[in-house]
Amino acid sequence: MKGSKSGGGEEPINAPLIEKHLSPVTPVLQLYPQNNEIRDDLPSRVWIESKKLWHIVGPTIFSRISSYSMFVITQAFVGHLGNLELAAFALATTVIVGFIFGLLLGMASALETLCGQAYGAKRYHMLGIYLQRSWVVLTICAIFLLPVQIFTTPILKLLGQPDDLAELSGLVTIRFLQCQLKTPIIAWISLGALLIHIFLTWLVVSKLGFGVIGAAATLNVSWWIIFLGMFSYIVGGACPETWTGFSMEAFSGLWEFFKLSVASGVTLENWNYRILVLLTGNLNNATVAVSALTVCMTINGLEMMIPLAFFAATGVRVANELGAGNGKAAKFATKVSAITSLIIGIFCCTLIMIFHEKLAIIFTTSDDVLQAVDNLSFLLAITILLNSIQPVLSGVAVGSGWQASVAYINIGCYYIIGIPLGASLGWGFHLGVPGIWSGMIGGTAIQTLILSIITIRCDWDMQAEKASSRMKMLSNSLGKP
Repeated sequence: MKGSKSGGGEEPINAPLIEKHLSPVTPVLQLYPQNNEIRDDLPSRVWIESKKLWHIVGPTIFSRISSYSMFVITQAFVGHLGNLELAAFALATTVIVGFIFGLLLGMASALETLCGQAYGAKRYHMLGIYLQRSWVVLTICAIFLLPVQIFTTPILKLLGQPDDLAELSGLVTIRFLQCQLKTPIIAWISLGALLIHIFLTWLVVSKLGFGVIGAAATLNVSWWIIFLGMFSYIVGGACPETWTGFSMEAFSGLWEFFKLSVASGVTLENWNYRILVLLTGNLNNATVAVSALTVCMTINGLEMMIPLAFFAATGVRVANELGAGNGKAAKFATKVSAITSLIIGIFCCTLIMIFHEKLAIIFTTSDDVLQAVDNLSFLLAITILLNSIQPVLSGVAVGSGWQASVAYINIGCYYIIGIPLGASLGWGFHLGVPGIWSGMIGGTAIQTLILSIITIRCDWDMQAEKASSRMKMLSNSLGKP
């Protein structure tokens, strides 16, 4: 970061996110009421800001949990097929598909800054252009990433994974080639897809006996239902101000958008956990270790839907206020979101510690896996607590457009500190999975501390001026008033 007060330092073009592709960008921003009312007394201000925040957070939590629950349900069915099937499914979905989808998800999150600030500046026509531009960039990148999924088996073998896991994971991953477009944004679409998914998974796995391959296939179908529902919602006339039809303007400025998207993709800290699972696959008794860690990561992922909703909401709130030139309102929105998310994180952390012996019951009947998950429950609770704050801070970066700087922070914290520390503890000190995971937690803690300092020292008025200048520049480049 350059400068002591800039918060982001550099002149960003946009920002990243971990919400989904176009997340609630169009519909959520349209739902968000532009209310600049500020009262003097603190309780009233907190109440007003909380209503704005939960107007976004509530539906987002529901749609995210509904979407992620499809993966949880699939994994639960697979886990009861056997430890090998559970571990293979984990490697395929968490490492390979998760890595690729994580990259595309981060790239798509560049929309958060652009669309949020454009909406705050009342330049509604730009939202549809940014959306189409993102489609072009992500489609091209998805095509170039196809070989990674097609050659999953030799890649996993090259990385030292057991042959039986690599072979079965390769079959599962090929079935996931279409799932990269899953972008649930409307709660009822997500709920409908979830209900369909429960029935299809039960039918294909339990009744027809297609096993892990059938489970992966039904997950693809369910995610496609979500995508098609979302797409129909956007182009079907539900967003008249921000979607005015397909335009050739989507093909202008692609290089700048691509650079921003790549920076956004690098900032995604969920790669950290993909690598954690991959490293675990190289330990002795890898099947049990990967299965236990996968259960923990699935529980963590399900709970993460809540802070990720705050991540998205914070990015939207900050971007809207900065786009409207309200720096102090953006700062206040950050405080309310961070405190609210932390309270929820403390509650979830407490639940994990209370029910630590029963966390894996729905996923497996293996005593070895159940005991291994119990042994990891403390680290899971710490991870959940840290994750209640870090996404909110990343949301501030999203709304402000600091993604390039945050990318450097993430690389340093996760790949220079977290992973080497985890590998050292896991193998050098023979601590196994707890050691690897502890190193990752250390990287997350340092990242959270750095982002906290940057956010506290941010000059919000300066960020508002930058956002206003950015919107004018981008609109003028397209010849728009």
